[in-house]
Amino acid sequence: MAVHYKGMRGRPRPDWGKLDSQGLNNACQEEKAMAVRALLHYALEVPDLSVGEKFYRNFGLVDAPSRDDTVRLRPAPLKRETVLLYPGSRKRLHHLAFGAPGDELDAVKASLRKAGVRELDPPRGAPEGGIWIRDPDGNAVNIRSEGRELPPADPPLTLNSPGRIARVAARGCPEGREARPRRLGHVLLFTPDPDRQIDFYTRALGMRLSDRSRSIVAFLRCTTDHHNLAFLASKGPGFHHGSFEVGSIDEIALGAQRMLDAGCEPGWGVGRHVIGSNFFYYTRDPWGSFAEYFHDLDYIPEHCAWEARDFPEQDAIYRWGPPLPDYFGHNTELD
Repeated sequence: MAVHYKGMRGRPRPDWGKLDSQGLNNACQEEKAMAVRALLHYALEVPDLSVGEKFYRNFGLVDAPSRDDTVRLRPAPLKRETVLLYPGSRKRLHHLAFGAPGDELDAVKASLRKAGVRELDPPRGAPEGGIWIRDPDGNAVNIRSEGRELPPADPPLTLNSPGRIARVAARGCPEGREARPRRLGHVLLFTPDPDRQIDFYTRALGMRLSDRSRSIVAFLRCTTDHHNLAFLASKGPGFHHGSFEVGSIDEIALGAQRMLDAGCEPGWGVGRHVIGSNFFYYTRDPWGSFAEYFHDLDYIPEHCAWEARDFPEQDAIYRWGPPLPDYFGHNTELD
């Protein structure tokens, strides 16, 4: 069965500013610019902050400066936090934060007014500033006048392949390497109504639908990543996972082993998705949800004539990897 590869994938990524006009016309079409421009962070309530901090530090994140009792963590190459942990009676999503710098924030405000979405006060203890709203599932969403923070570029991968010898007189097995998350890529949430969530995030916040699989799962983007936000059908809302980019499939496997050595329960992977095409490993967190390492996600230039597909159910989850465990799609927040 053929793998559904689409768009521009892998590194080096194209310099779209240097394409000639004919090439640009052939590859792209003008679309309305996205209003929301970045996924900044996600915040969880958890019953034990020390347990949550230990989990994410083992995963590869480091502490970010904190002005209060909130635990703030970030990938080492970045300055800004991407995970916030608040005290709570059980694990649940506290809020999501998106960036819409400059004119984009004004565009978001106008779009929210047109959609009849009311602005709210921020949840207790949440970061000040920006716009606060709730989506149809009741999730708190913060849109901030901040741009996307990207890590320094990795050096090109040197992988030999038939007829293309790139690694000359150098050992290929990684030595002393470990999983080092570069950035937050996306968040997946459970929802009882994926279509309602798609409508809200595309109509009110200007995100775009990248792909979906029937009524099972849907993937939306606000950057050149294939997806920054995804929704998995469930009987109720909930947090499924946050996903962080690493530099290679070696790092994914090394990260998986590190989490097992740290005493985490077995997760799922290593494998490769069909939708988005990325390699993955999901490690189980202390509350029944997941943190994902990913590498080699589909790349979609902003004005590219990308056509969202509705994939068959057998392609909803993965192309290859270990059998899907029963607990992977279980929404523990409904227990």
